[in-house]
Amino acid sequence: MSQTLKEAATFPTDMKRSEYKMVINGETVGALSNETFTVYNPATGEAVAEVPKGGKEDVDRAVEAARQSFDHGKWKRYPAGKRARVLNKIASIMRKRFNELVEIEIINSGKTLMAAQGQVMQAIEDFEFYAGAIVGHRGTVNNMPGPFFNYTQKEPIGVAGQIIPWNYPIMMAAWKIAPAIAAGCSVVLKPASLTPITAIILTEICHEAGVPAGVVNVITGPGASIGSYLVEHKGVDKVAFTGETATGKDIMAKASETLKRVTLELGGKSPNLVFPDADIDGAVDGSLFGIFYNTGQSCEARSRLFIHESIYDEFMEKFIDKTKKLKLGDPMSQDTHIGAIINQGQLDKIHQYVETAKKEGATVVTGGESVKVDGYENGYWYAPTVITNVTNDMTVAQEEIFGPVVVVMTFKDEKEAVKLANDTKYGLAAAIWAKDQGLIKRVSDGIQAGIIMVNSPFSAFPGTPFGGYKQSGFGRELSIESLDLYTETKSVLSYTGAKPLNPFNL
Repeated sequence: MSQTLKEAATFPTDMKRSEYKMVINGETVGALSNETFTVYNPATGEAVAEVPKGGKEDVDRAVEAARQSFDHGKWKRYPAGKRARVLNKIASIMRKRFNELVEIEIINSGKTLMAAQGQVMQAIEDFEFYAGAIVGHRGTVNNMPGPFFNYTQKEPIGVAGQIIPWNYPIMMAAWKIAPAIAAGCSVVLKPASLTPITAIILTEICHEAGVPAGVVNVITGPGASIGSYLVEHKGVDKVAFTGETATGKDIMAKASETLKRVTLELGGKSPNLVFPDADIDGAVDGSLFGIFYNTGQSCEARSRLFIHESIYDEFMEKFIDKTKKLKLGDPMSQDTHIGAIINQGQLDKIHQYVETAKKEGATVVTGGESVKVDGYENGYWYAPTVITNVTNDMTVAQEEIFGPVVVVMTFKDEKEAVKLANDTKYGLAAAIWAKDQGLIKRVSDGIQAGIIMVNSPFSAFPGTPFGGYKQSGFGRELSIESLDLYTETKSVLSYTGAKPLNPFNL
């Protein structure tokens, strides 16, 4: 049985429930099959809630709802300022429920309190950013020869199918939903099956704030079936995906059948370059955060650490010492640095990479094993791991591990640093630690990556373009450029002369 979101707005302030529903056409609904699946708390291994296991028929009704809302609804016809007011109201409701959203994000993803607080706050700021950005996102008037007048206008692209990963559940949902609805599109969002809860809640909040029925829909279930079907669906005009590169390639191929617009934010193996004139302590602290934040489960994690050979010993002594001090434990504690790994499968994958590194001749200097955490013995935990004696052709230096594991190498000079940094199929992000501004400019220009961090470990704020080169994908999110990805540019050319045109002179 479905429940309208008007009724659902009476949900208790405590948003924790034993069961969550999909949101289709302004109603909370189960799967037509009545099947469900269980989501778990990675820190404890305990069941959190039941969620609908959607099928292709559920995708059909979600796409149909989005299609109808776009083709016949009012949202895309709202003035930009009116859409902006709704986006700001979404942000306002999220601010009021900040603590509850943080708690649920931690329970469903196992991340730390610090990480969850930062990510929920950025999700809020995303809606605020696009509320302002859409007001200034407009076409142009172009100078034309003679009696001609040309202007362009931005029009929403249509129905967007959006697929997000498990590592940043609410933040990725905001990155996708906010620019799409700001531009006037309708959305069908497919969150990761491991972490769907806050995406569902965010969709409910969108309706509470005044987004019309059918504009934002969320479906839950296996990516291999309903995610793939969403990408192929003829009712979808654009696909936006964040996740691993192999899946991105498959999505691109499927989307090509109907020439859908595609945005892909994929994997990374990002370099972190420390030059001899760097502030060593600052570089150590920033490099520590760059790899171990979010338990290393980040596409732009700086997982390849390159240190100039002249400062290697000093840097590594401090880096290893601080790595050993990182605290695993209660995700709700402000003192905890490292959260849980998302599930047993990912835990096994991380450890297999570490074992492969040892077989290939690398040295694990700290970590390198799963651990038991007091009070959370049934959770999935891996010790922060530092691997040395690595060469850039090793498996751990080329493949994305997606866990708290950093591989360390040295370089002799600026030229070698850039060469090593680019020696990967990925090109998402890179960090530079140095004081010489000329060197920073040259190295930034030379690195093939979409995001360059200089003397800072932070990679993303609302307004800063986020996206990659090479097999890290294409398209930019989190910025004004994102609005272009959800709009078409229409050019209108008018003749304004007094006499009718007669090009054939007949």
